[in-house]
Amino acid sequence: MVDSLKDSVKDLEPPLCPKCHKEMVWYQARLESVSPRVIVHSFACTSCNRTTETKSKVEGKPDIPPEKLSRPFRRFRRAA
Repeated sequence: MVDSLKDSVKDLEPPLCPKCHKEMVWYQARLESVSPRVIVHSFACTSCNRTTETKSKVEGKPDIPPEKLSRPFRRFRRAA
């Protein structure tokens, strides 16, 4: 999921504040839906504190099924 967030920020242009006409600052991203993968980006204006959101659809790698994930490292193993 982190890769999807990184990919969605690459080409993201901050919107202009409708009141101040300044570039807004990105402060948060969250996953809205998994299929299709939609990420919501939140922006805030540093002058008037107005907020807005933009959505981006990300074409990403398919998720790895749980049975394909590696197991956590075990510090102590039993001797055979």
